[in-house]
Amino acid sequence: MSGVAGLRIGIVGPLPPPAGGMAMQTRQLAELLGGAQARVELVPTNPPYRPAWVARLRGVRALFRLLPYLAALWRAAGRVDVLHVMANSGWSWHLFAAPAIWVARLRRTPVVVNYRGGEAGPFLASSAAAVRASMRHAARLVVPSGFLREVFAGHGMPAEIVPNIVDLRRFHPGAEGPGPQIIVARNLEPIYDNATAIRAFAQVHARHAGARLVLAGTGPEEAALRALAASLGLQAAVEFAGRLDRDTMAARLRASRIALNPSRVDNMPNSVLEAMASGVPVVSTRVGGVPYIVAHGRTALLVPPADPDAMAQALLALLDDAGLHQRLRTQALADVQAYTWDAVGPQWAAVYRGAARTAPPAAAGVAG
Repeated sequence: MSGVAGLRIGIVGPLPPPAGGMAMQTRQLAELLGGAQARVELVPTNPPYRPAWVARLRGVRALFRLLPYLAALWRAAGRVDVLHVMANSGWSWHLFAAPAIWVARLRRTPVVVNYRGGEAGPFLASSAAAVRASMRHAARLVVPSGFLREVFAGHGMPAEIVPNIVDLRRFHPGAEGPGPQIIVARNLEPIYDNATAIRAFAQVHARHAGARLVLAGTGPEEAALRALAASLGLQAAVEFAGRLDRDTMAARLRASRIALNPSRVDNMPNSVLEAMASGVPVVSTRVGGVPYIVAHGRTALLVPPADPDAMAQALLALLDDAGLHQRLRTQALADVQAYTWDAVGPQWAAVYRGAARTAPPAAAGVAG
């Protein structure tokens, strides 16, 4: 993919750790663009606190991170042809995305805002005016799904879609695991509703005594989720695997029979794309952008959120019906080709080249 060769691209966003979806996409995009001969400069929004003890000072630690961030932004915006800003909802927007847009405006550098927050609806309901004020100075608004495009359109902000990228060199089918293992690759946070996953798994385990549930993530709900699993007599059947690196996650997917996504809120979860690429059928809640990337009964089984009975029925259907399992697996492997770098890279090249031709005029009184 040569469309970005020689282009100077600044990428603003979080980097692992922690290994959240946006952080993983930031790192992966930087690696892929570099491999395509772009000159990439990363501006992390979550650099380590210096000195390290600042991390314990909840009231002021944001300031210790914000000032070096703004300085790094200013330097990068003066050196690149286009600035790619990974954006999210809430304070993340106000502290990192909006300042990046305004700094780039002062530096006369075109900005591509790549919004990825699954909670865009509630956020824009209260903050659309502030977001529009900043977005007037962005060259492009790019979102990964039709779901987010519709949300932004409802607030008068047109967006174009460039989907997430899945790495098929790392995530690919393997030999099926030795037993009915179900994996959840989401952090242990309220919006991902791992509690419903455990309750649904209790019904599965009653029918399939050898079944296992792997929770691959970390978060503040771990103690409560461990207590729930113990209360249901599932201590030996539920594994809290913690945060996994990319290669380990790929291996654990290949050892699984089903990937379960129990989220209450979602956009375009890469965990779903990675399961599809690994040949692992998906059961997911029908929320946010998920129905835009999978079709119920064709590439996944979709269920209502917070409904353990419906979730258990879908899991059991895939465990008990080998034909259904194979049909979903085959079609998902075909559809996931639309999310490879070969497919998505040229879309980003077109966005960057178009944005680079639209450098904003100088702000009054500011030198370029």
